[in-house]
Amino acid sequence: MTDNESNIKHLIQEYLLDEGLLRKKIPIDDKKLEFGFQFVFPPSPIAQKMVVLKPKSKDLIIISNPIQIAPQQVDALNALEDNKKLQFFMDLRKFFLIRDVFFRIDTQKFRYEISDQIFLKKDGTISKNSFFKSVRKVFTCAAYSNMILTEYCMGKIKPGDYSKSKDFTSDFSIYS
Repeated sequence: MTDNESNIKHLIQEYLLDEGLLRKKIPIDDKKLEFGFQFVFPPSPIAQKMVVLKPKSKDLIIISNPIQIAPQQVDALNALEDNKKLQFFMDLRKFFLIRDVFFRIDTQKFRYEISDQIFLKKDGTISKNSFFKSVRKVFTCAAYSNMILTEYCMGKIKPGDYSKSKDFTSDFSIYS
């Protein structure tokens, strides 16, 4: 690990620790990654698990939020008529494109991943502001995608199931 790679690792770790968001280091068995951390955002009961990764030999970091659609939502999507399930995934794609984020959607396994890339400065660092702008961008996309999902599932999920899932009852305000 070069000095710059070590510096960015410690800098990102420091940013996450400063805000009380760091949960764990991601074990790196992959020869393609320099380091990775799992963290939560925002710092509240409705926090989403996210990751930050640094690919080897690249001058960027990746902020990512993998999302698995809940079983009751999968059932609701499968119960939709007139290709509405396909329309849901198309609406997600359009939204992610408009928000200028990277994404992978697995319609068979009902999961998707939203990510953003931040290029490092020439000295191999990134500002705390830039880092958290990217984190907020990915989080906001995840929150909005959950709202789209909830709209598609309306009427297909029993009212009792809404109260069991934090996805349906969460207020995504950072200040809640």
